[in-house]
Amino acid sequence: QVQLVESGGGLVQPGGSLRLSCAASGFSSDDYAIGWFRQAPGKEREGVSCINKNNGTTRYVDSVKGRFTISRDAAKNTVSLQMNNLKPEDTAVYYCAARRLYCLLRISDYDFWGQGTQVTVSS
Repeated sequence: QVQLVESGGGLVQPGGSLRLSCAASGFSSDDYAIGWFRQAPGKEREGVSCINKNNGTTRYVDSVKGRFTISRDAAKNTVSLQMNNLKPEDTAVYYCAARRLYCLLRISDYDFWGQGTQVTVSS
């Protein structure tokens, strides 16, 4: 019933762009902070970006500032992550997650998680 589904991943060359989408069902994503996380092989899961539920303020990990943009589309019950100027080190499985309170770039206390979408940046 309650579900988050990521889409938009794929293979892209360095410097390219991808737009990831996180589609919520069974609940309104507008009632939650939504975060994007990623996990590369052999690495721990890392918070990438999040957007708050009320004022829409956002947070980004330093490594993606100026390249990634998170946004909401309340009508579609989705949150997107626009990724520009991609680098090989961005290669990871990207997950979205919903948190009842304010957004954090930590994995703790997120209520719902998607299954992830693979992003590969390679020439």
